[in-house]
Amino acid sequence: MDWKVFFMTFSAVFFAELADKTQMVGIAMTAKSGKPVPVWLGSVFAYMIVTILSVLIGVAMGKFIKPELIRYTGGIIFVIMGGLILLKWI
Repeated sequence: MDWKVFFMTFSAVFFAELADKTQMVGIAMTAKSGKPVPVWLGSVFAYMIVTILSVLIGVAMGKFIKPELIRYTGGIIFVIMGGLILLKWI
């Protein structure tokens, strides 16, 4: 295993996920139900499925798209999605 890639990915995801809407949903669901274990298990399994899909999409992209384009296609998608979110909120 490439530990450098592992720790870079862990750091990026860990800090990106701090206080995001997923955590807010977990907090709200736990507060409402009073049952932290089922909420935790549901959150973990949902996140596992999303992560598996993300990795599979990344593998497919890596096979068919040049890495340079992915670095650009990721930035462009990020900007487009940000713009769409701003337009929805305006």
